[in-house]
Amino acid sequence: MFRSLGCARYENSRPLPYSGETMPSKKHQSRKLASSRKLRKTSSGAKKAAVLSSKTVFKGPVFSVSSDRVREPGGIVTRRDVVRHSGSAVILAVDDSGPEPRVLLERQYRYAAEDYLWELPAGRVDPGEKALAGAKRELLEETGYRAAKWKQALFFYPSPGFLDETMTVYLARGLTAGDAQPEEDESIECRLTPLSQALAMVRSGEICDGKTIASVLWLAENLRSGSSLE
Repeated sequence: MFRSLGCARYENSRPLPYSGETMPSKKHQSRKLASSRKLRKTSSGAKKAAVLSSKTVFKGPVFSVSSDRVREPGGIVTRRDVVRHSGSAVILAVDDSGPEPRVLLERQYRYAAEDYLWELPAGRVDPGEKALAGAKRELLEETGYRAAKWKQALFFYPSPGFLDETMTVYLARGLTAGDAQPEEDESIECRLTPLSQALAMVRSGEICDGKTIASVLWLAENLRSGSSLE
């Protein structure tokens, strides 16, 4: 085990099939789905799909899968299989105390990608938890850092074709290092990376995680245009 920049890495941790998180309750899922549908309706004013029937075909500790029969806005009746997820908080943690901003990046093995990826700290928002509270918890658990200043930067759907997960990105500044508190199955290395280097990693493909690409480019564009980060 070693600690670097307040982040912990566990070389001999035993990988687990799941993180141990519990599924959101049906009540919470219904509130989230209703809220999401309301957001889509009020943002465009257009018709939405009508759900004719819905069946949960898989339920795991992190997400569930529903198979829905729906009538699309154009009138076509079809089947939609959707991964249901309670949402994630992403932390764009920036040290801007020096001449060039530095972004806090993590490197960890991702089983689905079958590779080690450079990413921003992030995690699932627990049922009933506010996204900002989840962001603060994940930053501390995964990296040991705390931040004095928080600001919402981005909100998006990472893969809306079949996944209802939303990601809320928070800009975190005024960093203070501390001891990480990772989960048993998390083996994380992290480092503060100059923004110019992070951009080069995006351009070269070394950073290939979507939420990280979007957030690094957002930060660079805001600084380039002179927009305030306050």
